[in-house]
Amino acid sequence: MNTPGLRLLGAALVALLGIWAGLKAYSVRRAHEIPAVAVPAGVASAPNRSDGAASEAAVPHPLVPARLPDFSLRDLTGKSISISAWSGKSLVVNFWATWCAPCRREIPLLKTISAEWAGRDLKVVGIAVDYPDKVKDFAGRFKIDYPVLIGDQDALDVAAKFGMASPAFPFTVFTDRRGEVVALFLGELHRPQVDFILSEVQDLNQDRIQLPEARRAIADGLQALAEKQAG
Repeated sequence: MNTPGLRLLGAALVALLGIWAGLKAYSVRRAHEIPAVAVPAGVASAPNRSDGAASEAAVPHPLVPARLPDFSLRDLTGKSISISAWSGKSLVVNFWATWCAPCRREIPLLKTISAEWAGRDLKVVGIAVDYPDKVKDFAGRFKIDYPVLIGDQDALDVAAKFGMASPAFPFTVFTDRRGEVVALFLGELHRPQVDFILSEVQDLNQDRIQLPEARRAIADGLQALAEKQAG
């Protein structure tokens, strides 16, 4: 039986389903843009309440690997590049997407860090989890001059190697010259955090401290910076 009442009910259900799908898609995208939460290497860390309600629901709890995993992705020209191309250097590996506002905001800082460390023992590498044409256009407009690797599912697979099976963007991995993962930073980077982490990485590279000490110092130092900023 096909009555006007049933047709109206069916239309209402379709409309509700459409609204739910739209809200769901919006919430998924918003859940992937989070404030900064420092995660020491090898430690699953939950966000603090002061980081905001959105981050409390969205931030994953990664178990960060001890060493930089091996992987390859395509660069802006379509050539497959292995992360081992920068073996022997400390790395700042930044995972991002063109639609992510915090990712876009931190690009100038990453460019500055790349320029300041040019020809030295550190390399900034961006990993864009996005469509290649969008990344190429974005990189051209923003004049990104450090290496950018691109992927979709393969880039998500790389993120999963760092314990980020459901990645929130941006997140950044810091390694020493031996390929050991020193820290993973969730959220938008700012100059004080980057300078502090890299100072510990340099001490580690020059054998002034050991890896466990560097990881503890970074975790404590970033917490102190966050408290200072909040206060």
